[in-house]
Amino acid sequence: MRRGTDYRILTNNPLVVRCMEEWYSIDYLEAGSYRDVLVRARDLVYAGHTLFTHPLAGSVKPNETPYRSIVVSREPHAFSAEQAEIVSNSLTAFDKFSEKDWQWSEKVLADFQLIDYTLLAGAMEFDAAAGLDKERNRIPDTNKK
Repeated sequence: MRRGTDYRILTNNPLVVRCMEEWYSIDYLEAGSYRDVLVRARDLVYAGHTLFTHPLAGSVKPNETPYRSIVVSREPHAFSAEQAEIVSNSLTAFDKFSEKDWQWSEKVLADFQLIDYTLLAGAMEFDAAAGLDKERNRIPDTNKK
């Protein structure tokens, strides 16, 4: 997967937004959970969007990370029963894990953001280091209060 106009990233990960928004269309579920991202992906796949990354990619269990990013087509194409089953089964698998009330530090949350971002960048053949460099060199907005 390369940079392109047909990709739409669904995410609740602020690092993905900061590092990739210049190149991709992003649906940022700012207050959304991992499950919320899965539900959004399911709804779009049912509406005919193509699923480009697996909803449960990576080796981190769904109940052990708060962040998830999934790539679908920017525009609907055609309904795929196979892809609908994948996303539906992903939601079922997520729901099998018991929800835990983790109290993560900011450092641990930043690590989880980086893991999700790196998995996404690898799947999209996106230069993760360039995105992180952009993030590191960002000039803070001094007008914000």
